[in-house]
Amino acid sequence: MQSPTTAFLAGALLLAVNLHAENQRTKIMNNNITPQKLVLTQEWDKTFPKSDKVNHRKVTFVNRYGITLAADLYEPKNAAGKLAAIAVSGPFGAVKEQCSGLYAQTLAERGFLTIAFDPSFTGESGGTPRRMASPDINTEDFQAAVDFLSTQPNVDSERIGILGICGWGGLALNAAALDTRIKATVASTMYNMSRVNANGYFDAADNEKARYETRQKLNAQRTKEYAQGFYEQGGGVVEPLPADAPKFVKDYYDYYKTPRGYHKRSGNSNDGWTVTGTMSFLNQPILAYSREIRSAVLLIHGENAHSRYFSEDAYRDMSSYTDYRDNKELLIVPGASHTDLYDGGGKNAIPFDKLDRFFTEHLKK
Repeated sequence: MQSPTTAFLAGALLLAVNLHAENQRTKIMNNNITPQKLVLTQEWDKTFPKSDKVNHRKVTFVNRYGITLAADLYEPKNAAGKLAAIAVSGPFGAVKEQCSGLYAQTLAERGFLTIAFDPSFTGESGGTPRRMASPDINTEDFQAAVDFLSTQPNVDSERIGILGICGWGGLALNAAALDTRIKATVASTMYNMSRVNANGYFDAADNEKARYETRQKLNAQRTKEYAQGFYEQGGGVVEPLPADAPKFVKDYYDYYKTPRGYHKRSGNSNDGWTVTGTMSFLNQPILAYSREIRSAVLLIHGENAHSRYFSEDAYRDMSSYTDYRDNKELLIVPGASHTDLYDGGGKNAIPFDKLDRFFTEHLKK
């Protein structure tokens, strides 16, 4: 027969064990990777025709911040074995039903398993408030896409690449510098979102005074929005289009605001980002470690693109003062503008044959 003291100690020990087990269960539950249930459109609502050469379905996956992302998965019909896979996103402010879906579907026609995904806070993906951006979270979105692809039974986890368009080209390079699982990266008609936010277009505001004034304006906006209880939208592509608008603005209008590329969920086609949505890019240079990317990189830009300097300077950095220059390429497409590489611009400007060769070479078994 136990003494009262022994019984008390045994009970206390049992209670401690149970409490520890409960704490462990709570920690596990709090750290579970649990997808949010998203309402996804099942109709074909893309800006490009559906291919009869691939199977298409909607999928979701979760990033490291617990945000569930929506994607279109494209798989070559009659595919066998484990495939090389590519995650595609962009342009910055667009949705997967626009450019990224076209790239993904076309590459799937050529034998790759692909996904085109909506970034956090945009399109059909989760995350609130809507239409926000983050150098960290959006880089993580690409890494989460690699997580998803790496665990698919019909994907070779050693043969995964990524492709970023416009502002997502710079984010793709940032992801490639961080994620050693990425074996090949393409940045098409790239924007460096850190540089354009901090320096303005063509580096016209690259000085401390201009950046300080921008910070003052954005922080005053934050105070205003917190007091009023909601975030204001900054507007998408300008409408009505001014007669004296620069050509690249007219090109954006021609894509995002006309049947050529308009989509109801696209920020660029409608009310754009929140006013403070890209604020953190001012202080966070996403291409700081681009010359340390050891895997293959292909930069593609149009000869007549206003944004061409982003790719040229990124290529210079990745091919100078580094031991990893031999697998870096810059391709300039003759006669092409920035938006011609969104959908071909009516002149087949997207060099899909080159993309096919690049990914085939660098994602080979």
